Amino acid sequence: MSNIKLGVEVISAHGLFNADKQNSCSPFVELKFDNQIFRTTTKPNDPNPVWHESFYFAVSDPSFLSTRTLEAHVYSYQDGTDAKPFLGKVRVNGTSFVPRSEAAPFNYPLEKRSVFSRARGELGLRVFITEDPSITPSLPTPVPESPRSYIPSPRQEPVKSIITAAANMVAADKPKARTLYNVTPSVNQQQQPTTTMNYGMQEMRDAAPMPPRVVQYNGPGPGPSSDFTVKETSPFLGGGRIIGGRIVRGTQRPVGTYDLVEEMRFLFVRDVKARDLPDRDLTGSLDPYVEVKIGNFKGVTRHLDKNSDPEWNQVFAFAKENLQSNVLEIVVKDKDLVLDDYVGTVRFDLHEVRSRVPPDSPLAPEWYRLENKRGEKKKAEIMLAVWEGTQADEAFGDAVFSDSLTSSDSSDIISANLRSKVYHSPRLWYLRVRIIEAQDVIIVSDKSRLPEAFVRIQIGNQMLKTKVSQRSFHPRWDQEFMFVVAEPFEEHLVLSVEDHSAANRDEPVGKAVIPLSAIERRTDDRAFHSRWFHLEDSISDAMDEDKAKRAKFATRLHVAAVLEGGYHVFDESTYYSSDLRPTARPLWKQAIGVLELGILNANGLHPVKNRDGKGTSDTYVVAKYGHKWVRSRTVINSLSPKYNEQYTWEVFDPATVLTICVFDNGHFAAGGNNRDQTIGKVRIRLSTLQTGRVYTNAYPLLVLTPSGLKKRGELHLAVRFTCTSVSNTLMKYTKPLLPKMHYTQPLSVNLQEMLRAQALNIIVARLGRSEPPLRREVVEYMTDAKTHLFSMRRSKANFFRFTAVFSGVMSVWKWMGEVCSWRTPVTTALVHVLYTMLVMFPEMILPTVFLYMAVIGFWNYRSKPRFPPHMDTKLSYAESVNADELDEEFDIFPTIKAPDIVKMRYDRLRIVAGKIQTVVGDIAAQGERVQALLSWRDPRATAIFVTFCFIVAMVLYITPFKLFALLSGYYFMRHPKLRHRIPSAPLNFFRRLPAMTDSML
Repeated sequence: MSNIKLGVEVISAHGLFNADKQNSCSPFVELKFDNQIFRTTTKPNDPNPVWHESFYFAVSDPSFLSTRTLEAHVYSYQDGTDAKPFLGKVRVNGTSFVPRSEAAPFNYPLEKRSVFSRARGELGLRVFITEDPSITPSLPTPVPESPRSYIPSPRQEPVKSIITAAANMVAADKPKARTLYNVTPSVNQQQQPTTTMNYGMQEMRDAAPMPPRVVQYNGPGPGPSSDFTVKETSPFLGGGRIIGGRIVRGTQRPVGTYDLVEEMRFLFVRDVKARDLPDRDLTGSLDPYVEVKIGNFKGVTRHLDKNSDPEWNQVFAFAKENLQSNVLEIVVKDKDLVLDDYVGTVRFDLHEVRSRVPPDSPLAPEWYRLENKRGEKKKAEIMLAVWEGTQADEAFGDAVFSDSLTSSDSSDIISANLRSKVYHSPRLWYLRVRIIEAQDVIIVSDKSRLPEAFVRIQIGNQMLKTKVSQRSFHPRWDQEFMFVVAEPFEEHLVLSVEDHSAANRDEPVGKAVIPLSAIERRTDDRAFHSRWFHLEDSISDAMDEDKAKRAKFATRLHVAAVLEGGYHVFDESTYYSSDLRPTARPLWKQAIGVLELGILNANGLHPVKNRDGKGTSDTYVVAKYGHKWVRSRTVINSLSPKYNEQYTWEVFDPATVLTICVFDNGHFAAGGNNRDQTIGKVRIRLSTLQTGRVYTNAYPLLVLTPSGLKKRGELHLAVRFTCTSVSNTLMKYTKPLLPKMHYTQPLSVNLQEMLRAQALNIIVARLGRSEPPLRREVVEYMTDAKTHLFSMRRSKANFFRFTAVFSGVMSVWKWMGEVCSWRTPVTTALVHVLYTMLVMFPEMILPTVFLYMAVIGFWNYRSKPRFPPHMDTKLSYAESVNADELDEEFDIFPTIKAPDIVKMRYDRLRIVAGKIQTVVGDIAAQGERVQALLSWRDPRATAIFVTFCFIVAMVLYITPFKLFALLSGYYFMRHPKLRHRIPSAPLNFFRRLPAMTDSML
């Protein structure tokens, strides 16, 4: 049994809701944690009670303490009745549990239990963890239920039987069960399954007050594994503690810019430059560098060759919580000196270092005299600035951190790969090129031969060709092509006319080079102009001819080109795009809100590399939304890194997705400059976020590998979407998702996928030129560049999604079949009555349907999601995929597998494709039979149908529609005794109609 206890001191409450007839309340608090329930005494007629009662819960498994939740429910005792009105509740997540020495009282706002509950006021608690062996867990001591009298009952079996009966009732009727909260927190699949408490069981417990005691609950069955679920947290951030999506600030705590991350205190040291350094080696100059030391932490600047007045201007940041000394040493050293590299030092007492809080101006650096080893002042001086600050400091982005120091070599390349950075992807344009015709295409080698010409269009690495024309000196193509280009326009549009002289031989005729900046731009579907271009003949240029004469008889090419600014250039999947704006800035609408992301920390990361004989990781986080990419600093040698960095984006559309990924920095792996390894990904759709609410959750980092689904840790995030204009946000739901050009001149799906691949290559190239670069594997993983490739696992997942979508329709059809078969006569009779009412009063049909949908919507509000959805392993079919399917999914394209494996997979693919082919053919055949009703492909059938339609028209003309509808419904729901076992005549007639299958080869 663990010695760790969770201590809870119930201090007081104030401003409680008056729940009884005397306009007051008699409150008591019920605490629940880890299958244990304790209860305070009752304070009669006191809406501002004071308890100061302490309870200690036994912690069964300390390793899962962070996943547990402490719940405090406040009720009011009512004399003479079994009811206990609900006054509010508080949830404290395990991630906010701290040792007893660090715990302070905190007033938690009381939350509602449901939308219909009433709650107000605050509850003061002090929650802490203790390992004091002298403290024992609290015992179930009886507490008087009434202020006047209480008789403890030794029989507690009836209450236990009520709880067990309620749990069995929930298990027997799972579809009607509603999960209120977890009593036993979820653990991995090897641990105990998750147990839940039903809302009805909660009401039964409300009706039967219990003395304080430990109660063990047995849930209806195992729940989802906590390994792959999102956990809600309530951390203490810079703005205050996050409780129920709200920031609860202390009275004396200032509100800063970084209110979505934990405040981290740093000691910043800026080494600016030095002067008058002594000459030490034979060449008369030093190769100086600076070493900054605090205890075991050390930062080293770059060394400068042969320089007595060096200038470094580097910043080091040391986390205050990890400092192991009270003395800061700045030592100037010489890299080339063999015997003694010591030049001089400056020491600071950390107690004397001043603090700086933005928006104060940066601290001015000062000159300090260097001391030798005997403490004597020297002529040499170094300019330094030393101060205490937080991550809100301007120097935070340029600093080298103590948790990122790897070696004594702090070169610019290493420092750049450690710092946090912000990247902006280039603005992309679609380039539409129409090749119309050419004139005077003459082959230099044989001017009498009619050329078979084509045009090669090339922009950077993108190249397309027209079709080969018929033999003519004036060929015409009239073909249109599209490319992706990026600002600033560095490449040129190169048009090359070539002659297809032989099967494997193309002879150049000439080319035209057009700067992209000279091409016309448009933002709508208006016509764009064409131009004639003279081709530069490289063969003729080599000859000594008059340029004017050559231009007069040069080949001309008729081209129309335009830069499309009215489209959105896709560089990521359309299903989770982070930006939907057109390219042209004048078409951008006003922003509707602001998205804020706080990258807090990661826990339990999977070790990616070995260093010093143990597994470790050097991780950083990348987030992408719109054109803005952010990269956090790299934390070296840590499986539980703390980032605490906050970033902001403007939001133009709520139907967009924020993507956050964690990577291991391959620059610091053995051998250096390896690929950055993927740790996991989180996607958050903005439309699922409530405006103004702070979502603090721990997201599992899930990766599908060739060996199966792996969890590589958890990423703790804080997200807030603030809406600046509610009306504009609501109006966005009525606007088209994509810009207007996508509808007036739509692009085909195949063309969009081709252009997306071109856009991705451009972004990879541009971001790879930054320092530090965002590597190709990072960009491809962030944008899901390979989701279009075939995957048996993904195909199965999409099939099950398809069946789930139509399961509701099938359920309604099945229920209607039961009504028509009179399996439940009472239900069938009620349906007949409802049907009769709707037919007799048809104006009530639409109001009834819409009212029914509204009631369903209000009813489903109770079970609305508490946090944004995350990767669903069951929906993705990732938990039950077999090894061969995984091996096929991770195979490169084209494949490199052995022929027998490829044959097996090809046969399997043929089986799957054959089933899809059959289903698609059957659906098409039904539609073709509908078309055959009036196409006279079967003259007899069409004659019968036309005659039937004529007769029905006459009958309906003389028969009231209500009577016809009523009789038709009654016929459809007739009793089974009035039905035939063989198919009906209309169905037989429809099945006999011809389809186009008999015309298939």
